[in-house]
Amino acid sequence: MKLVLASNNAKKLAELQALFAPLGIELVTQGSLGIPEAEEPFDSFVENALAKARHAARLSGLPALADDSGISVDALGGAPGVRSARYALDAGGEKSDAANNQRLLRELADVADRRARFVCALVAVRSAEDPEPLVAMGRWMGEILAAPDGEGGFGYDPLMHIPALGQTVARLPADVKNRHSHRALAAAQLMQQFREVWRLG
Repeated sequence: MKLVLASNNAKKLAELQALFAPLGIELVTQGSLGIPEAEEPFDSFVENALAKARHAARLSGLPALADDSGISVDALGGAPGVRSARYALDAGGEKSDAANNQRLLRELADVADRRARFVCALVAVRSAEDPEPLVAMGRWMGEILAAPDGEGGFGYDPLMHIPALGQTVARLPADVKNRHSHRALAAAQLMQQFREVWRLG
């Protein structure tokens, strides 16, 4: 089954393609079909993912899958949240992983409570008008370090230390990350729904 992924992030595509391959799902990026990115005006991961999935389905005529994810920090009231990818940009900086990480470190400079979680909302729709979207949420608990550690991954991975694994996400091999991540947890829920509701696999 072919699904349009409402993202042009190559690393996200690779992660999700590996996770859903057992069900015979082939993901194609919306960009490869000439579909522009959707607006993300909402305050929750689920609402933004649903908007992106419906947008991709409407313009492609195919079922669509969307991911909205980011990092939520307890001491910041859940920020950066849905603004994770644009966190530095919102403060007048550039839009880059490094700039986002630096802003987060500045915001937490004198904060003792470093608890945080990666959050992922995955939404799949059979069509733009699908009245029964499949929705899955994954949360990966950790804590923010005082400085980046590791070269792998992307986004906030170098700052997110996972106590249960004893290292940052940026130091995890891809196969380990794909088993434990917020995206993997959401994907496992979504795979079950694909089997039960869409009768895949």
